[in-house]
Amino acid sequence: MAPCMEKQKKPSRQQVYTLLVQIGRKEGDGLPEGATGAALMCFASGVDEAEAVRETVAILKQADTAPLDVTGYGTLAEREAQGHDIDPDERALMQRALDENAVIVAQMTPFFGDEEPA
Repeated sequence: MAPCMEKQKKPSRQQVYTLLVQIGRKEGDGLPEGATGAALMCFASGVDEAEAVRETVAILKQADTAPLDVTGYGTLAEREAQGHDIDPDERALMQRALDENAVIVAQMTPFFGDEEPA
């Protein structure tokens, strides 16, 4: 008879990913009056970027926003390898997202309909 698999706590494979999420308007979304949407810079933990994106979209939907598009910028190490300048405040938020297994919205930039339709 094969021995039972022992339960061992595996080291966490969680990493923090930088995501840029574009959201549209939805009633109760908390965006400023006149805004057509917004861009949210988020730090999200996940075992891979796909999981971080899924979790971020789910959280944003629970917060009564309408996520439209997500662009991933990778992990801290990947961003450093690309030459991104990452300030200490940003690093602290990334660490918090990892420690709390959370999605942190670090910055919100509302969009206003400044462009005229063609």
